[in-house]
Amino acid sequence: MKSAVVSKHILFISACSLSSFAMANNINGIVKTENGEMLNEGVVQVMGTNKRVPIQEDGSFSITGLEAGQIELHVSAPAYVHSTAKLVLTTAGIDDLEIEVSNASIEILDVTASAFHASSIESAAPVNVLAGDELKAKQSATLGETLKNEVGVHSTFYAGVTSSPIIRGLDGPRVLITQNGMDAGDASRVGPDHLVSTEASTATQIEVLRGPATLFYGSGAIGGVVNIVDERIPSDNQTEGEVTVSRNTNNSEEAFSGEYKSAVGDFAFNLQGFYRDSDSYRIPGYAESEEAHDDEHEEEHDDEHGDEEHEGSKGIVENTQSRTQGFTIGGSYLLDNGFIGASVEHQSSLYGIPGHAHGHEDEHEEDHDDEHGEEEHEEGEEEIILGDMQQNRYQIASRLYLDNSIFNEFNGTLSFTNYTHAEIEDGEEGTRFSNDSLEGRFELLHQPIMGWRGGLSLHYKDSDFEAIGEEAFTPPSNTQSLGLGIIEEQHFGDWLIQLGARVERVEIDVPALQFADIELHSEHEEDHDDEHGEDGHDEHDDEHGDLGDLSGFSKASYTPFSLSAGAVWDFKPGYNFGISYVAAERAPSTAELYAFGPHIGTSTYELGALFQVEDEGEIEINPAGLRKEKSQNIDISLRKFKGDFGFVINAFFNSVDDYYYAADTGFLLGEEHGHDEHDEDMHDDEAHHDDEHADEEHGEEGHDEHGHSDELPVFAYVSEDVELYGLEAEFNWRVSNNFAVKAQGDIVKTKIVSRGDENLPRTPPARFGLAIDYSDTAWNASLQAMRYFEQKDVASFETPTDGYTIVDFDFNYYMPMGSSELTFFAKARNLTDQDARVHTSFLKDLAPLPGRSFVLGVRANF
Repeated sequence: MKSAVVSKHILFISACSLSSFAMANNINGIVKTENGEMLNEGVVQVMGTNKRVPIQEDGSFSITGLEAGQIELHVSAPAYVHSTAKLVLTTAGIDDLEIEVSNASIEILDVTASAFHASSIESAAPVNVLAGDELKAKQSATLGETLKNEVGVHSTFYAGVTSSPIIRGLDGPRVLITQNGMDAGDASRVGPDHLVSTEASTATQIEVLRGPATLFYGSGAIGGVVNIVDERIPSDNQTEGEVTVSRNTNNSEEAFSGEYKSAVGDFAFNLQGFYRDSDSYRIPGYAESEEAHDDEHEEEHDDEHGDEEHEGSKGIVENTQSRTQGFTIGGSYLLDNGFIGASVEHQSSLYGIPGHAHGHEDEHEEDHDDEHGEEEHEEGEEEIILGDMQQNRYQIASRLYLDNSIFNEFNGTLSFTNYTHAEIEDGEEGTRFSNDSLEGRFELLHQPIMGWRGGLSLHYKDSDFEAIGEEAFTPPSNTQSLGLGIIEEQHFGDWLIQLGARVERVEIDVPALQFADIELHSEHEEDHDDEHGEDGHDEHDDEHGDLGDLSGFSKASYTPFSLSAGAVWDFKPGYNFGISYVAAERAPSTAELYAFGPHIGTSTYELGALFQVEDEGEIEINPAGLRKEKSQNIDISLRKFKGDFGFVINAFFNSVDDYYYAADTGFLLGEEHGHDEHDEDMHDDEAHHDDEHADEEHGEEGHDEHGHSDELPVFAYVSEDVELYGLEAEFNWRVSNNFAVKAQGDIVKTKIVSRGDENLPRTPPARFGLAIDYSDTAWNASLQAMRYFEQKDVASFETPTDGYTIVDFDFNYYMPMGSSELTFFAKARNLTDQDARVHTSFLKDLAPLPGRSFVLGVRANF
């Protein structure tokens, strides 16, 4: 929808009307602002080709080696509305071309996650794009914390060591995390204690598609997409580099990141690397909430868990240290009509998994002290459980602009990812998660057909996921999907109509269904032994005898279908109105269907939707649990994007049938007698593994050590009809050339319609934010405050969460050094040292937000 973004300064120019001194097949011109000033930054690109040149400080640009014919130039620059110029180029060339751009009241950036790479205001559905200085200011050690202040986005905040973005109350398998459009291929969609294996410190921009993005990415994106964009596979021959070093005073984090991109002839290359090392973070109060401490003390009736232990957890969240590092090497061959390239990435991380205190793990403390320093945990009595993540990612990508009567562009990407995550307990590997994934995405965009612009997309994905160990709550599985999609758009006057459809085939194969011989007792029973004695156990064994016949449930096949229709109306210059409707379907994940075991990340015992818990605690097969998730979504947007004042207001409604979530069964795990496997060969492998760890897995002491005591709550996945709806708003006011004010807010409501309008668990609270920014030639300062309101709309097993206000401050000092620039920066986080707990976190009662912290660093751009 380029015509909707221009300042109505679209030019149709013939070379014969221009200077006769123009160079053949070249375009020379200048870019001005609406005030007549020369634009001194930005990019001019020839649409449909890989030719793009920077705008010089005097506003000039020059493009050489063009073919005669009709062409379209696209101009993009920070703080300005994108502009286009349509030209008729002859062999005489064009000289003295002038293009005008208008001031933008909101930041406008191209979205690579969309098929047309349109800008953020050209989509009927809402999109966040974080880039440039704003991205650098918000970059954090985890993806969720980097994005948590974006409108409509919250964070799972797993004690700072991991965190994933939550989009409009949805996360996990409904929100897809991609690296340059390809699935991250990690286990972060399975559990909150798993790292998102994509790096924000080397990203050029991060895109958040709020709402269903199934047309491009399949059923796993029914709640949205977070796309991390970098230049690991270069598409041009520009030379540029960046190096950043910083230190955090709160957790002593030392961070480094660097990138260098250049070219030799037609070969372009990119080098990236990063390193972070941090200790456990500091807090202003106790790690454990008062409510959680009182409940624990009341249940255990033991003095050693009283005030003395609580005081020992004051001022620090134990076992939240981490060390993460990685590098990427990429290269591409630049063609006249595109590029083809490849990249290799390795990433590793060793980090603490907090929230497993037992008070008797001296050996763990000694081992940890050797690795991360003695002073970090000298007061702690928490069992040290570490996560060891390793990932290798290989990508091949190409973009070709075609001189064809039918198709004009081809985009293809092939990715292979090898991922492992091991949980280290007592210095030994406990449970290992692995995922080998192969993914291919191929797009063909066609020439305009009766005014319609669009294309076809073919998307294939194969994932081999395996979890082995005593805490393997989901069985090994293979998931394959193949999707075919079509998207089209056309202008009708001031209207842009966008249509799309996708059909997908998803097949899940579980060679060895697993289940355990467990005893359940009600949370309200005071005497477990009296209620579940020998008779109860015999009855339970009989029930599990029925579970042994699972041959008909080891495979599941789905055919999700998605359909979308949207419109953008430019009803007034600088304004537009967008509306979109999406009907989407999702195939449930393996964990949602087949889980059966203890989940360390959520401190629960999880059962998939294939199993259901009866009133007496018996577990039976639930054939009706293997259904598709179906959603209908409506988005309405109003935008003002020109001038000194602008805004974006969104309203959304999402109705979902058969929504999968883990519900509290009201039962606790009484005793686990080990996992059984439905497949004999797999059973033999597991039996060998069980022999090696027999004492740990089956012994009474082993249960205590690993936190799977008699009181582990049992949660079962169920599918219910739910509704999610809310409002999002962002206002920007440029008071002067130096001074700007930004206000934002969002609220989401959830209810389980089939359960009398109960609330979904971990629904994000309403919030309101205000930011004041002042910029001068050599420096910039920004003060931000975000108010999180009290969350009272809780699930039956949750407690309300108090509201809090977080105040942050950023300062940058710029020092030019020839063609390079040094930036000295300081970031202050939680200036008022608030004791704040995140309602969307599984560790809300065990790990509050970090206290006051300062980050000091320097960045060099060259």
